[in-house]
Amino acid sequence: MMECLRATLGCGVLRRRDSRFRLRRVCAVVAGTFFGVANGPAVPNSAARIDRHALVSRHDVTWTDPRGVMPLGNGEFCFNADGTGLQTFGGNTMAHWAWHSFPMPAGMTADQVPASGTFQKGRPTGGDPWPSELGAVRSWLSANPHSFDLGRLRLRWSDGREVAVSEITELSSRVELWSGQQTSRFKLDGVPVQVWTSVHPKFDAVAVKIESALLGSNKLEVDLDFPYPSLKRDAWMGDFAKAGAHKTELTHPSGKVADFRRKVDGTTYYARLSWSAGELREAAGDPHRFSLSAKGQKTIELSLCYASEAIRTKLPGFAASQKATIARWEDYWKTGGAIDLSESRDPRWKELERRIVLSQYHMAAQSAGSNPPAEAGLMLVDNWGSRFHMEMVWWHLAHYALWDRWQMADKALAVYHRFLPLAKKRAQQFGLRGASWPKGVGPDGISQPWNGNLALLWKQPHPMFFAELEYRLKPTRATLEKWAPILNETAEYMAGFAQLDPATKQYYLTPDMPPGEQGLTTNSVFDLAYWRWGLDQAQLWRERMKLARVGQWDEVRRNLTPLPTRDGLFVHSTEWPDTYTKRNYEHPDPVGVFGMLPPVDGVDAETAHRTVREVVRVWQWERTWGWDYPWTAMAAARVGEPKLAVDSLLMNTPKNVYDWRGVNEGGPCPYLPGNGGLLYAAAMMAVGWDGAPNRHAPGFPNDGSWTVKWEGLKLAP
Repeated sequence: MMECLRATLGCGVLRRRDSRFRLRRVCAVVAGTFFGVANGPAVPNSAARIDRHALVSRHDVTWTDPRGVMPLGNGEFCFNADGTGLQTFGGNTMAHWAWHSFPMPAGMTADQVPASGTFQKGRPTGGDPWPSELGAVRSWLSANPHSFDLGRLRLRWSDGREVAVSEITELSSRVELWSGQQTSRFKLDGVPVQVWTSVHPKFDAVAVKIESALLGSNKLEVDLDFPYPSLKRDAWMGDFAKAGAHKTELTHPSGKVADFRRKVDGTTYYARLSWSAGELREAAGDPHRFSLSAKGQKTIELSLCYASEAIRTKLPGFAASQKATIARWEDYWKTGGAIDLSESRDPRWKELERRIVLSQYHMAAQSAGSNPPAEAGLMLVDNWGSRFHMEMVWWHLAHYALWDRWQMADKALAVYHRFLPLAKKRAQQFGLRGASWPKGVGPDGISQPWNGNLALLWKQPHPMFFAELEYRLKPTRATLEKWAPILNETAEYMAGFAQLDPATKQYYLTPDMPPGEQGLTTNSVFDLAYWRWGLDQAQLWRERMKLARVGQWDEVRRNLTPLPTRDGLFVHSTEWPDTYTKRNYEHPDPVGVFGMLPPVDGVDAETAHRTVREVVRVWQWERTWGWDYPWTAMAAARVGEPKLAVDSLLMNTPKNVYDWRGVNEGGPCPYLPGNGGLLYAAAMMAVGWDGAPNRHAPGFPNDGSWTVKWEGLKLAP
């Protein structure tokens, strides 16, 4: 059959590694079209096999606690609604474009802030040095810029009293995933209230419809108020009592439309509110709070839009917004990949499927915007001020390639092009060529001060991985040219950062902080493997573009220090052989070299296999993070341990919990890298990877306990 496919494809004479890869890829794709499983047997893979509506709908989110908050978003903007369908008891309104900085402390000036985020001059040798006399500058830069809560929309009694949780009874709140809408039904003071809530797919706007006799009797109103930004994590992220620190200007362009201009220190943003009935009034004594009353109507519809520029467009009404939201989410669920586990005999199938479906929801709602997401997405301001971490970008966005939804990652990945000039200046500051990618950043690209800022190396090759993911989906000249400047400058820095040991004639990496972040060391196992893969990838890219290989890259790649091992296992680094006794916590770095990473020359498969088994056996899993479980599952799948792969995804430990909303809890806050990592691992286990075993769902056990139906997925590298 494969000979027939080769003849049909005209695969021709093989030349170079790139040609071999493209042959394998094209033939696998065609085989997947014929059989439904790339590199697999004759298992049908048609849309009829999976009832996508049933798959998604059986994981609709329901809750009865008024304080429970569910994100409703379009990828760029998120309205976090509590059980009332608004933000009566909690929930923030956030957007990837919304950033704020507190004023600089007295005596501090902008020219004291280093443009690169560090004062390091010359090659990094340790931590992130900072002049002691500029401690206030460091503290300010650590906290700024940060995301913030745009505003709060909630129910309030018309006499000015806040609604109490105890006044809410018989609550039933539901988010229907297929339509992306929340419906909340409850009684307030014994009177029924019903609220429908949705977020528009194109406007950064929430649309709400409320029905209740309490509106008609003028007992209940809707309040909109704006806070001053705060980093304190509470029910709402904002200081609603700090009235004098910010300004809200209100204008009425028409009878039932209000425009707000918000001035918060150096940040200006805008909001537009439109409504169907009643009137809006300014709250007495609070210049940032506005109350909307229905004036005798039992139903009120409203739309609230936020933007970084003045809003000139007429907002769609509730019905139009609802229709657009339904169309957007139906299209999302009908396209891209899908995994159905419902015919499995393993009783854990429903929980794994729930996690997969809800992770897709949260990525689409919070993590498909103009910047890479923060760890807590658009739910709250996290421990890092919701700056995005460049080493975590992989965990947030790589899955989109395997689920055939690359367009949802593309805008955020533009940060590599946006940050390139500053990344090159940072490298020059270190006396090196190329581009040195930052660690924790906001949209300005300035690195957040931190001891591991210059030594956390595994963020460096990430753009090479993203480039390869896109090329596998779109193997065109345009893709090559799009990523070529990024790959070239990335490889230049990698080759220059590696240092030659005159005694051994080997290149080593130092200072090096492994993914596990247990301190500074030399030659961490994952970074040595990633450096190998990345330099190979940079040369392959040049070959695809018909350019000559770079001799220095080959020199460094060929003579990199071997991956550190002890007793037949990969260890954290050459200096940390106590990996499995004293350092068996935080991220299990050794499993990544043959899991997240494809096979690389110099990474022994048998050593990787033994390493996975030992990590699973001895690791202190209660001291890990949410993405460590898919990290381990990928490795277990690659080394031929599919049972361990599934067990890793479902390991019973506090760091591997997915809450009632399907949000991973494996960090100090809601932790979306766990959700993104789960999606990558699940897709990889279902569809396979380059060189995977020639069977259906090669990452799942082949013993009859799991029945894996999938469609629309792409092979992992």
